Amino acid sequence: MGAFVALLDALEEITHRISPFIAGGVLLGSIYWIAITYGAVTVMQVVGHREGLEMMESADPLVLLVLLPTIPVTLISAKMYNWEDSVLLFLRKYCAKIPALAYILPFGNVEGDRGAIISGQQNNTNQNGNSHLSPTRIFCSALLLPTISTIIGKIFFRSVQNNLHRTILGGLTYITIKGALKIYHKQMLYIRHSSRKILDYTESNLKLYRSAMASSATDAVSSTNDSEQVI
Repeated sequence: MGAFVALLDALEEITHRISPFIAGGVLLGSIYWIAITYGAVTVMQVVGHREGLEMMESADPLVLLVLLPTIPVTLISAKMYNWEDSVLLFLRKYCAKIPALAYILPFGNVEGDRGAIISGQQNNTNQNGNSHLSPTRIFCSALLLPTISTIIGKIFFRSVQNNLHRTILGGLTYITIKGALKIYHKQMLYIRHSSRKILDYTESNLKLYRSAMASSATDAVSSTNDSEQVI
Protein backbone atom coordinates (compact mmCIF):
# COMPACT_ATOMS: atom_id res chain seq x y z
CA MET A 1 0.00 0.00 0.00
CA GLY A 2 2.99 2.28 0.14
CA ALA A 3 4.96 4.11 2.81
CA PHE A 4 2.30 6.76 3.40
CA VAL A 5 -0.40 4.20 4.30
CA ALA A 6 2.07 2.39 6.57
CA LEU A 7 2.73 5.71 8.34
CA LEU A 8 -1.01 6.22 8.82
CA ASP A 9 -1.34 2.71 10.25
CA ALA A 10 1.48 3.40 12.70
CA LEU A 11 -0.09 6.66 13.81
CA GLU A 12 -3.44 4.91 14.28
CA GLU A 13 -1.81 2.24 16.45
CA ILE A 14 0.04 4.82 18.55
CA THR A 15 -3.14 6.83 19.05
CA HIS A 16 -5.01 3.70 20.10
CA ARG A 17 -2.32 2.87 22.68
CA ILE A 18 -1.90 6.29 24.27
CA SER A 19 -5.58 7.29 24.38
CA PRO A 20 -6.31 5.47 27.69
CA PHE A 21 -3.34 7.18 29.36
CA ILE A 22 -4.44 10.59 28.12
CA ALA A 23 -7.99 9.97 29.33
CA GLY A 24 -6.69 8.85 32.73
CA GLY A 25 -4.51 11.94 33.00
CA VAL A 26 -7.39 14.23 32.11
CA LEU A 27 -9.61 12.48 34.68
CA LEU A 28 -7.00 12.75 37.44
CA GLY A 29 -6.33 16.38 36.57
CA SER A 30 -10.03 17.16 36.69
CA ILE A 31 -10.37 15.49 40.09
CA TYR A 32 -7.34 17.42 41.34
CA TRP A 33 -8.71 20.80 40.25
CA ILE A 34 -12.14 19.97 41.63
CA ALA A 35 -10.48 19.18 44.96
CA ILE A 36 -8.62 22.52 44.84
CA THR A 37 -11.85 24.38 44.08
CA TYR A 38 -13.71 22.60 46.88
CA GLY A 39 -10.88 23.36 49.31
CA ALA A 40 -10.90 27.06 48.39
CA VAL A 41 -14.68 27.29 48.73
CA THR A 42 -14.52 25.51 52.09
CA VAL A 43 -11.87 27.92 53.38
CA MET A 44 -13.99 30.93 52.40
CA GLN A 45 -17.09 29.31 53.88
CA VAL A 46 -15.48 28.40 57.20
CA VAL A 47 -13.26 31.41 57.76
CA GLY A 48 -15.37 33.99 55.97
CA HIS A 49 -15.45 35.15 52.36
CA ARG A 50 -13.26 38.21 52.73
CA GLU A 51 -10.94 36.68 55.33
CA GLY A 52 -10.55 33.53 53.24
CA LEU A 53 -9.67 35.46 50.11
CA GLU A 54 -7.12 37.57 51.97
CA MET A 55 -5.56 34.48 53.53
CA MET A 56 -5.25 32.64 50.21
CA GLU A 57 -3.92 35.73 48.40
CA SER A 58 -1.20 36.18 51.00
CA ALA A 59 -0.20 32.48 50.95
CA ASP A 60 2.33 30.87 48.63
CA PRO A 61 0.61 29.45 45.51
CA LEU A 62 2.61 26.24 45.78
CA VAL A 63 1.39 25.76 49.35
CA LEU A 64 -2.19 26.30 48.22
CA LEU A 65 -1.80 23.77 45.41
CA VAL A 66 -0.64 21.21 47.98
CA LEU A 67 -2.89 21.98 50.96
CA LEU A 68 -6.24 22.80 49.35
CA PRO A 69 -6.77 19.33 47.79
CA THR A 70 -6.09 17.71 51.17
CA ILE A 71 -9.25 19.27 52.65
CA PRO A 72 -11.77 16.95 50.93
CA VAL A 73 -9.41 13.99 51.35
CA THR A 74 -9.18 14.67 55.09
CA LEU A 75 -12.95 15.02 55.44
CA ILE A 76 -13.62 11.74 53.64
CA SER A 77 -10.90 9.91 55.58
CA ALA A 78 -12.25 11.18 58.90
CA LYS A 79 -15.78 10.17 57.93
CA MET A 80 -14.65 6.60 57.27
CA TYR A 81 -13.67 6.21 60.94
CA ASN A 82 -16.74 5.04 62.85
CA TRP A 83 -16.10 6.51 66.29
CA GLU A 84 -19.64 5.79 67.51
CA ASP A 85 -18.93 2.06 67.73
CA SER A 86 -15.86 2.65 69.88
CA VAL A 87 -17.82 4.86 72.27
CA LEU A 88 -20.69 2.36 72.40
CA LEU A 89 -18.37 -0.54 73.18
CA PHE A 90 -16.75 1.52 75.94
CA LEU A 91 -20.15 2.33 77.45
CA ARG A 92 -21.22 -1.31 77.36
CA LYS A 93 -18.00 -2.47 78.96
CA TYR A 94 -17.45 0.11 81.68
CA CYS A 95 -20.65 2.13 82.14
CA ALA A 96 -23.43 -0.48 81.93
CA LYS A 97 -23.66 -0.72 85.73
CA ILE A 98 -24.16 3.01 86.29
CA PRO A 99 -27.83 3.47 87.27
CA ALA A 100 -28.08 7.07 86.09
CA LEU A 101 -26.85 6.20 82.60
CA ALA A 102 -29.52 3.51 82.19
CA TYR A 103 -32.23 6.19 82.03
CA ILE A 104 -30.51 7.78 79.02
CA LEU A 105 -29.09 4.72 77.25
CA PRO A 106 -30.87 1.45 78.09
CA PHE A 107 -28.59 -1.58 78.21
CA GLY A 108 -31.24 -4.28 78.69
CA ASN A 109 -30.88 -7.68 80.29
CA VAL A 110 -28.58 -9.26 77.74
CA GLU A 111 -27.09 -12.62 78.67
CA GLY A 112 -23.33 -12.93 78.57
CA ASP A 113 -22.97 -15.53 75.80
CA ARG A 114 -25.75 -14.03 73.71
CA GLY A 115 -24.34 -10.51 74.06
CA ALA A 116 -20.87 -11.75 73.14
CA ILE A 117 -22.26 -13.40 69.98
CA ILE A 118 -24.06 -10.23 68.90
CA SER A 119 -20.99 -8.08 69.67
CA GLY A 120 -18.81 -10.45 67.66
CA GLN A 121 -21.14 -10.20 64.69
CA GLN A 122 -21.12 -6.41 64.86
CA ASN A 123 -17.32 -6.32 65.14
CA ASN A 124 -16.98 -8.58 62.09
CA THR A 125 -19.26 -6.25 60.16
CA ASN A 126 -17.19 -3.22 61.14
CA GLN A 127 -13.94 -4.98 60.23
CA ASN A 128 -15.33 -5.77 56.79
CA GLY A 129 -15.30 -2.06 55.92
CA ASN A 130 -18.58 -0.81 57.33
CA SER A 131 -20.65 -2.72 54.79
CA HIS A 132 -23.82 -1.06 56.05
CA LEU A 133 -22.59 2.34 54.85
CA SER A 134 -22.53 3.09 51.15
CA PRO A 135 -19.57 4.97 49.63
CA THR A 136 -21.91 7.60 48.23
CA ARG A 137 -23.32 8.29 51.70
CA ILE A 138 -19.83 8.67 53.16
CA PHE A 139 -18.80 10.93 50.26
CA CYS A 140 -21.84 13.21 50.48
CA SER A 141 -21.94 13.46 54.28
CA ALA A 142 -18.21 14.22 54.44
CA LEU A 143 -18.32 16.98 51.82
CA LEU A 144 -21.48 18.53 53.29
CA LEU A 145 -20.01 18.72 56.80
CA PRO A 146 -18.50 22.26 56.42
CA THR A 147 -21.79 23.61 55.04
CA ILE A 148 -23.86 22.03 57.83
CA SER A 149 -21.38 23.23 60.45
CA THR A 150 -21.58 26.78 59.10
CA ILE A 151 -25.39 26.77 59.13
CA ILE A 152 -25.62 25.37 62.67
CA GLY A 153 -23.00 27.83 63.87
CA LYS A 154 -24.91 30.79 62.44
CA ILE A 155 -28.17 29.57 64.00
CA PHE A 156 -27.08 28.60 67.52
CA PHE A 157 -23.84 30.57 68.05
CA ARG A 158 -24.60 34.02 66.76
CA SER A 159 -22.87 35.64 69.72
CA VAL A 160 -19.50 34.26 68.59
CA GLN A 161 -17.91 36.88 66.34
CA ASN A 162 -15.09 34.78 64.91
CA ASN A 163 -16.30 32.84 61.86
CA LEU A 164 -13.86 29.97 62.37
CA HIS A 165 -14.77 29.50 66.03
CA ARG A 166 -18.47 29.66 65.22
CA THR A 167 -18.13 27.03 62.49
CA ILE A 168 -16.09 24.75 64.77
CA LEU A 169 -18.73 24.99 67.48
CA GLY A 170 -21.45 24.24 64.94
CA GLY A 171 -19.54 21.24 63.63
CA LEU A 172 -18.91 19.84 67.10
CA THR A 173 -22.58 20.29 67.98
CA TYR A 174 -23.71 18.52 64.82
CA ILE A 175 -21.26 15.63 65.22
CA THR A 176 -22.11 15.17 68.90
CA ILE A 177 -25.90 15.15 68.40
CA LYS A 178 -25.71 12.89 65.38
CA GLY A 179 -23.32 10.53 67.14
CA ALA A 180 -25.54 10.35 70.23
CA LEU A 181 -28.57 9.46 68.09
CA LYS A 182 -26.61 6.79 66.22
CA ILE A 183 -25.31 5.31 69.48
CA TYR A 184 -28.84 5.15 70.88
CA HIS A 185 -30.17 3.55 67.71
CA LYS A 186 -27.41 0.96 67.58
CA GLN A 187 -27.90 0.09 71.23
CA MET A 188 -31.63 -0.46 70.71
CA LEU A 189 -30.88 -2.69 67.72
CA TYR A 190 -28.35 -4.55 69.85
CA ILE A 191 -30.96 -5.20 72.54
CA ARG A 192 -33.53 -6.29 69.98
CA HIS A 193 -31.15 -8.67 68.19
CA SER A 194 -29.85 -10.18 71.41
CA SER A 195 -33.42 -10.77 72.66
CA ARG A 196 -34.52 -12.83 69.66
CA LYS A 197 -35.23 -16.53 70.22
CA ILE A 198 -35.58 -19.43 67.81
CA LEU A 199 -38.67 -21.50 68.52
CA ASP A 200 -39.11 -25.15 67.71
CA TYR A 201 -41.37 -26.08 64.81
CA THR A 202 -44.27 -27.38 66.85
CA GLU A 203 -48.03 -27.05 66.61
CA SER A 204 -48.24 -24.84 69.71
CA ASN A 205 -45.61 -22.44 68.36
CA LEU A 206 -47.36 -22.36 64.97
CA LYS A 207 -50.64 -21.46 66.63
CA LEU A 208 -48.87 -18.76 68.64
CA TYR A 209 -47.29 -17.35 65.47
CA ARG A 210 -50.53 -17.42 63.51
CA SER A 211 -52.47 -15.74 66.31
CA ALA A 212 -49.83 -13.01 66.56
CA MET A 213 -49.97 -12.42 62.81
CA ALA A 214 -53.78 -12.33 62.87
CA SER A 215 -53.84 -9.85 65.72
CA SER A 216 -51.30 -7.59 64.00
CA ALA A 217 -53.35 -7.67 60.79
CA THR A 218 -56.52 -6.84 62.76
CA ASP A 219 -54.79 -3.91 64.44
CA ALA A 220 -53.60 -2.63 61.06
CA VAL A 221 -57.11 -2.81 59.59
CA SER A 222 -58.64 -1.07 62.60
CA SER A 223 -56.06 1.71 62.50
CA THR A 224 -56.76 2.18 58.78
CA ASN A 225 -60.50 2.44 59.41
CA ASP A 226 -59.95 4.94 62.22
CA SER A 227 -57.79 7.09 59.96
CA GLU A 228 -60.43 7.00 57.24
CA GLN A 229 -63.09 8.08 59.72
CA VAL A 230 -60.93 10.96 60.86
CA ILE A 231 -60.40 12.08 57.27
